[in-house]
Parts: sequence; C-alpha cells; structure tokens
Amino acid sequence: MNLAGKRVLVIGLARSGMSAIDALHKRGAVIFAHDAKSSDQLEDEFNRLKNMGVTVYLGVNPPLPELGLDMLVVSPGVPLEIGLIKDAGAQGIPIIGELELAYRLKSEQVEMYAITGTNGKTTTTALLHYIMEKDGRNATAGGNIGVALCNLVDEMQHGVIIAEVSSFQLETAVTFRPHICGILNITPDHIDRHKTISEYIRTKSKIFEHQDENDYLILNYDDETVRGYKNIAASQVVFFSTRQILAEGVFIENNTVFIVENGQKERIASLDNVLLRGQHNLENILCATAMAWMAGVKGEVIQESLNTFKAVRHRLEEVGEHKGILYINDSKGTNPDSTIKALESFDRPIVLIAGGRAKGGSYADVAQVMASRIKSLVLLGEAKELLKSAVMDYGFKNIYEVDDFSSAVYKAIELADAGDVVLLSPACASWDMFPSYEHRGDLFCELVRKTIAKG
Repeated sequence: MNLAGKRVLVIGLARSGMSAIDALHKRGAVIFAHDAKSSDQLEDEFNRLKNMGVTVYLGVNPPLPELGLDMLVVSPGVPLEIGLIKDAGAQGIPIIGELELAYRLKSEQVEMYAITGTNGKTTTTALLHYIMEKDGRNATAGGNIGVALCNLVDEMQHGVIIAEVSSFQLETAVTFRPHICGILNITPDHIDRHKTISEYIRTKSKIFEHQDENDYLILNYDDETVRGYKNIAASQVVFFSTRQILAEGVFIENNTVFIVENGQKERIASLDNVLLRGQHNLENILCATAMAWMAGVKGEVIQESLNTFKAVRHRLEEVGEHKGILYINDSKGTNPDSTIKALESFDRPIVLIAGGRAKGGSYADVAQVMASRIKSLVLLGEAKELLKSAVMDYGFKNIYEVDDFSSAVYKAIELADAGDVVLLSPACASWDMFPSYEHRGDLFCELVRKTIAKG
C-alpha cells in the first residue's frame, strides 16, 4: 500500500489512533488528526503530533473540503454516526479503521489470525499466542488486547500476528481477511453503539467475510447464533463444543479434550492438568486448541501449553486471600453475560462489586443470578440504579450504594467474612470513572493489597 503523499485524516487520538499515525508517518503520508478532546486533555499527544508535522484539530471539526483527503482512518472508540464521518462518507472519502490499515500494511510473509466474540477474546488470544510460541513460531498478539496492530506490523516481517478483534474494529473492516479466525460466543453487548442485536451479529460476521476455501473459521457449536455463521461462510468451518461429542471438531469427553479431523481422533489434554479453571474458560481452551491445530501445531505442544498457561490479568484474576477471604479481580467483566460466568465460577458466598456505565443491554438475567448467588451487593457508577432495580425485582435487598470506587472496595471488604469471595465483576463499562477496565482492575488490586499488607 503506497501512502507517500496521500492525505489522511485520523479521527480519535487514543492508542489505536496514535499507532495509525505512526505507521502513516513512516510511509510519508500527509497527516491530519482530530479528536473531540481539547489540547489540555491531550497535551502529550498534541505536542508529539506537532513535532511530527501533523496538522491537529482538537475540539473542533477539520474543514473536510479544504483538506483534499484520500482516506479517513477512524479509531474503534469513535462512533461512525458522528457528523464528521457521515460528511466524509457523503463526499466519497474512503473510511477504514486501524485494523484494516494494519492488515493492508502488513508484510506478505505475515499471517493474521483473529479472535472475536462477546466474552473470552482476551484469554483465547493470549492462550493461542502462548501455544504458537511454544511451537517455536515467530508470533505476537495485539489489537483489542495490548499493543495496537499498526505497531505490530511495523515490527514483524514474517510470522503470525494473533489479533483480538472487537465489533468496533470490525465495523470499519473492508478487505480484512485472517487466515484462521475464531468466534467464541454472541450475547447482547454494545447495543448502545450497534442499536440492535441483529446489527451486532452482522458486524461480528465481518471477521470471516473475505475468507475463502483456503482459510479456516472456528465456531462454537453450542451457541446457536455462532453455529449459524456456517451457512454464510466460504471458508472451512471447524466446530468446537463444551457440551457435545462431535463427529468432527474439538470437544470434551471424559474430562479430556479431543479433536477429530477427517475421522481421526486424537487426545489433546486432560482438563485435570489444565491451569485455566472455570466453566467459562472451556470455550477459550477449545477455540484456541482448534485454531492451533488448523495452524499445524502438534497435539503434544498444545497439551504442554494448556498445562502451563495461566489466566490473563483482569479476568477472574486471583489477587490474594487474607483472613479466609478470597479477592478476585474480574474488571474485564464489562457486560452482564461475563459477570454471570464469573458468579457461576464460585461455590462460596460472594460479596459483589458492580456498576459503571451501561452498554444498552438488559440486566434481568444477571440480576437473577446475583439474587441467587451473592451475599451482598455493592453498587456504584452511572448504572447503579438500573442494577439496583433489576436485582430488587428478584427480591434481593442486601444492597449498598457508594459514590466512588475506593469506597466500594472498602465496603466490600467490611461486608466479607472468612470463607467469602470479594468479587469485582462490574457488568458495566468503566468509562464513567476510569479510562479503561485495566485502570479499574489495577486500582482494585492496589486497594486489596494495601488492606492485606495492613494485616
């Protein structure tokens, strides 16, 4: 992709946007940058961009007709319905995202694998990366997890990039074609952005839209929506199931992971020896196993990887145990279904910290599980009244409302007794109080560790 002299506007100056600008700058593009925030809010970014010779518009829209743009690159956090992007589309300016830009810029000797789904993407991406490295492959992981993809394509000339891909990133995918991709599950999420569940489902399908018969699509057989993608896929479909023994695919039998390909059955690993725990992680294990197998990794390498891989941060992360109380950081539980899976992972009394910014879905299902499984509920954030109302509909009344995060953690610690779990699993986004779920989880860990240190 020749970008020398091309006039490109990058919208959104968070991690993905800045990564896109770096990639464009290296290739000689004429860059314009825009963010709704002010120069005071983005002082570091503003100064760096000015030093690079980028024309920056902060807090005001750039004059599109005057810029003579060849392309728009939109960061995933920016809704496509804003006026600036609609105006660009009406003027016929091509609109892509950082995911698409990275795909177009990557070396031909680099393959991309991709993972999406409502829940489990980060763990599955990290596990597949771990397996590929165990197999001696030149592999790295990024996207919605860790490093932005434009940074990775500049660092890698051959090998595999394993991308965690969100629906926000897929919205602006145009030619993106991963050689192997997996879809874990689909439950209502980001309805505030996508408006309808059908549009969310359609957007997720863009991960395999450009695959052909030489590519692989790994699908969760147990999820009816995900299973249905087989009917519109041109690629080779491989199913995995945590509930059924499949004639072909990856499944669990007698607490053991097996794969059947072309009628040949191979034992992969006993779940007794796998470090990832919890029912929710079975989907992640099977999806990563299937993707690795289709990439040519041998069963013994996958087995060794499953037996040594540990959980990722902020997803049912064990922070510590003190005075018989177990502290769990599940800050990545940003939607109701994810929190349900967290709650179902424990058979001890739970003091739950929940709340944040609602993402447009219903809280009825998670409220029902809360009412049946938790001992106390500590609520905060913009969605606390929604959650309070939902859980009270099921007769639960042991609810404590607080105004800030530190108060929530200390109240939960106060309410917990020996044998309990203090669980942070918010069922909400973090953006009303934090820049990201990572910041929220880090503060939880910090406060818990301070408490433990005090004795």
